[in-house]
Amino acid sequence: MELDNYDVQILNILQNEGRISNQDLADRIRLSASPCLRRVRALEEAGVITAYRAFIDAKKLGLSLMALIHISMDQHTQE
Repeated sequence: MELDNYDVQILNILQNEGRISNQDLADRIRLSASPCLRRVRALEEAGVITAYRAFIDAKKLGLSLMALIHISMDQHTQE
């Protein structure tokens, strides 16, 4: 997938502000809301945007260490 300037701007903003409304996102990149939403959905469907996450402050939960681990394997064998 080739990205244009709008796509790059969308990705930069969503990386830092994943909960931004579509209207606010569109305003920030100076595009109307409908084409902005189409671009976000296209980026999601192409697998460029894979998830939206919440980052937790472990200290505020009284935890001294929190680890989130994701493991993926190409093959699953008995070895």
